[in-house]
Amino acid sequence: MPRRGGTAGYRRNELPYVNDRESLDCQCATSGDIVGACPNGKLSVLVADRCGHGMHRLRGLSTSCLRFTAYNSARANLPRSRPITNGSNNGGQNRGGARSKAGGGGNRGSPLTPAGRGSPVPGRRGQAASPGITSTASIAPSMTGSSGGGRGGGGSGFAGGRGQRGAPRGGDFGRGGGGGGGRGGGPPPGEVFEGAGPAKVDDRLATIDQLITAFKKLQARNEMPRRPGFGTLGRPQLLRANFFALKTTKKTIYDYQVVIEPEVQARSENMARIFQSLEEHPEYKPHAGYIAHDRAQRLVSAVKLPQPLSVHVRMEEEKKQDARAHSKGGEKQNAQVHNKEGGKDHAPQQNPREFIVNIKFLRELDMTPLNEHMDGRPELENLDKSPLVSALNLVVQEHAQRNGIRVGQHDIRVGHRYFFRGSSDHQGLSSVIEAWRGFFVSVRPMYKQLMVNVNVCMTAFFVPGNLATAMSKFSHKGKDRMRMEFVQRVKVATAHLGYTRKKSILRIMSEPPRKLSFECEELGGEVTVEDYFKRKYNIKLLYPDLPAVDIGSKEKPNLIPPELCEIYEGQPVRGKLSVTDTAEMIKYACNPPIVNAHAIRDQGMPSLGLNPPATTLKAFGLSVSTNMVVIPSRVLPTPGVVYQTGTRSPRDGSWNLMDVKFHKGADMSNWAVLLIHGGRRDEFFGPKDPELMPFLNRFADMCRSSGISVGRSAPRIMATERLPPPDRDPHRRQALEQIRQTLVTNLGSKKKPSFILVLLSGLDNDIYPGIKRLGDVDLGIHTVHMLLDKARGDPSRPNKQDRYFSNVALKVNIKLGGINHMLDPKAMSWLTKSKTMLVGIDVTHPGSTSSKGTPSIAAVVASVDDKFVHYPASYSLQKPDWNKDAKELVENLSKMMVERLELWRKRNGSLPDRIIIFRDGVSDSQYRLVIQEELPRILDAFKRVSPRTTYRPKLTITICGKRHNARFFPTDLKDASKNGNPLPGTVIDKGITDIYGFDYYLQAHSGLQGHARPTHYYVVYDDSHFSADVLQQGTHTASYHYARATTAVSLVPPAYYAELACERSRCYLNNVLNPVNEQPAAGEKKPGRITEEKERQRNFDEAVKIWGNGIHDDIKESMFYI
Repeated sequence: MPRRGGTAGYRRNELPYVNDRESLDCQCATSGDIVGACPNGKLSVLVADRCGHGMHRLRGLSTSCLRFTAYNSARANLPRSRPITNGSNNGGQNRGGARSKAGGGGNRGSPLTPAGRGSPVPGRRGQAASPGITSTASIAPSMTGSSGGGRGGGGSGFAGGRGQRGAPRGGDFGRGGGGGGGRGGGPPPGEVFEGAGPAKVDDRLATIDQLITAFKKLQARNEMPRRPGFGTLGRPQLLRANFFALKTTKKTIYDYQVVIEPEVQARSENMARIFQSLEEHPEYKPHAGYIAHDRAQRLVSAVKLPQPLSVHVRMEEEKKQDARAHSKGGEKQNAQVHNKEGGKDHAPQQNPREFIVNIKFLRELDMTPLNEHMDGRPELENLDKSPLVSALNLVVQEHAQRNGIRVGQHDIRVGHRYFFRGSSDHQGLSSVIEAWRGFFVSVRPMYKQLMVNVNVCMTAFFVPGNLATAMSKFSHKGKDRMRMEFVQRVKVATAHLGYTRKKSILRIMSEPPRKLSFECEELGGEVTVEDYFKRKYNIKLLYPDLPAVDIGSKEKPNLIPPELCEIYEGQPVRGKLSVTDTAEMIKYACNPPIVNAHAIRDQGMPSLGLNPPATTLKAFGLSVSTNMVVIPSRVLPTPGVVYQTGTRSPRDGSWNLMDVKFHKGADMSNWAVLLIHGGRRDEFFGPKDPELMPFLNRFADMCRSSGISVGRSAPRIMATERLPPPDRDPHRRQALEQIRQTLVTNLGSKKKPSFILVLLSGLDNDIYPGIKRLGDVDLGIHTVHMLLDKARGDPSRPNKQDRYFSNVALKVNIKLGGINHMLDPKAMSWLTKSKTMLVGIDVTHPGSTSSKGTPSIAAVVASVDDKFVHYPASYSLQKPDWNKDAKELVENLSKMMVERLELWRKRNGSLPDRIIIFRDGVSDSQYRLVIQEELPRILDAFKRVSPRTTYRPKLTITICGKRHNARFFPTDLKDASKNGNPLPGTVIDKGITDIYGFDYYLQAHSGLQGHARPTHYYVVYDDSHFSADVLQQGTHTASYHYARATTAVSLVPPAYYAELACERSRCYLNNVLNPVNEQPAAGEKKPGRITEEKERQRNFDEAVKIWGNGIHDDIKESMFYI
């Protein structure tokens, strides 16, 4: 064993990195100290890579060491140089070693950690595997392995990042070693979270059936129906849910309004600084321990505060600081920045601003009515819970607000996501963006108990550092992409003037300092930004060709070279992530349930101040249980899947297409192929490429064997010329025009092909949506895309290509009117007993980078016959309210429902007797708005479609919610899937559901990766009077009827199709939804409010013009969007 501080004769740069972001909280280590070693005394060591206290990067890993371990010397309180052995001392159980070939089995226990619980330092993403290298296991710091890249999370399964793809020859499974498909570290597959003791259903649920008895005595209603009963079908099981009992000892909370004079914007930085000054004021301090507030307009107290209470606060302006504290390398740069209005910036005034903070008593909030509401008393069913629940949320979230970074919506009633600086739960996605793990927290009233919902969450943050360095990383992606990344109000600190300022980037200019010029009277006329700094301040720019940034306002631009700006820590990314960053984010977030459970208990609860309880919780008489709630659930029966050649019985929510033919094959005998020539390596070089026809024949054979009529003639093959590169073709307008000309020239007056197979060599954010618009809107021809890097496959693994072709064949068949599969008649009987139409509704909104005034797009899809396979779509553009958020409710719903009903009548000769609507994308607070605003529009459609006779079918409307934070954990291995998720078909309608309403959670699908998220179904209208069993089992059965997959899906297909239709519609308005960031020149006058409204209207009108007549008549009655 090497001595402390040494490396056994090896220089540090000879030790390979384990992972350049791997870290260990080793507070007593200094640079060069050995803080860990392999158990067999070989080279493998951990060496602290930075001096001082806090987080230390680690070096050292011997590939010859089969089981590498490390430990936290500070927490273990042991000598730093002591070797570590795997084992089961102190109650730990060794589950590593033998599983290392599957990517590294994490150790459940260590002699250095208490009772089998690993260190709370999470693992990181493993390195890519190399052939023949066995994975490394992990204990305390949960470092991931090599073979297949581990999941990390040794010990008690903390959230290690997911490993990269393993070596191609890692056994027969293609990911990682020959065992477990690339998931190193962490618990064995299927392990369940044990909690603090045996699983026992909450005592409070013993009387829950009495609710139904009481409800049946009341008059039934169609709108917001009460729960008709609890489901009984299926095999019973117990689950844990990520809800913790919130216990109260006090009955009253005092509610106050905060009014600040002079008025300050509620979410401004000034507001935060005012509250910071308030909390330090001697008049406020005596009450501070009994108070929680939202740092804006509301304050709650555990005791009654004196009235009137007005506090005069002085908010200091930013103070002068030495620029050395913020500039890299300690070099002070003595520069000033050009300001269009005044020539240069000056140090801020040191005079403080004064405010009066008035804390005005509003009301006493009594807990008694809420407790009686939770008991299920019918007379309190409509109690307005929001004042008290939001007050409790303020109290519960006070510690997190004070110590963390809040991200997302600002409605305290529905909870927030919090992320914490200094946490080791940060994973680099790129050199500019990193993923942070945080926690969502919210108070929810449940039957007989207040609950705190805590869940793991992820978001992307900017990596702190120099702005020029960050921008240079994007130079290869083109200026437009670079500007889009940083234009979203990224905040930077500037220190070049000798004091520190924090500013938001308003825009990134189209020109660099070398080319951007302005009139400078002091220097004798027009001068470039580069020359200005050089001549006036003797500053030689290191990055003169990077675009300048504007950190001023629309009225007063303030241009500055990016190298003088520092991105400071803790800023979430507000724009859309790249495809690559998104994929990396998913990998990092994709943890099995047991990892998330331990993260919630061992990291989330302490970080949020819930356990041990923070001071504020104690002051309000609140305490949070340390145990997740245990609830009853059931696993519903699985339907049979029917093909032309027989019936398949799904297993674990899926089945395969081996030796089956589609239930009804379509005709694709007249098809065409389009080769996109973008200059990438996976492309076919043209129609005469010798590998092209064998490729197409293999695909045609797969379609033929699946039951599609292919014919004998070869497809028409079209090919573009070489497309112009992205950096010379913003938004790929030239490329898309070239593609359009290729299609028009080759198709001419010939009969349209049934579909065009488009062969792409890579993803492109403009080419794909552009082609979809060409096909769906302009030409009226179905298009199906293949990515050649996946479609051409690995010659040594032909089965992989066959699976890819099979999935494409599923799309082709359904687009062309075929039927991929049906469900057995018994499973469909709940729908076929009467003429039923299934409907899905969704709305998609413009993003933060979209042009102002861009409309939302609503989609309505509906079945057309009693087979419930085909769901054509209707669209409508929705004009945004300039002063409000995007509209979720569908305005033109009546017209779209009429279109769907008329097509049903065209296909069936009559109108349906029953309509079941699945409405996607509506939040809890909007349930009643659906009844108030959308239901009347649906009823109006019934009148319009049949003006001469009364038409009023039975109607059921169910809200489908995926954006919730309820997660479930099996309590028994027999009830767990391979990765520890609940089994497909798990339904929950007790314990954490609505007290009065008709709702349930359903996980119909198998969570193949990560923690499965169920869908929350809430019935808001029902004059069909469905029982719980019929609707739950029916929804579960329908989840096996999704046409594009051979698995049950997480969202009932009508809602899923509406979501897909919305996603497709975004392709048609891609230019306004994802515009090139074309900035006006620095001297151009900025628009005022009137001009801005005109700009919004102009953009909306432009979107309407681009939309035109919508979907082409030739395909509008098909599932063109799938």
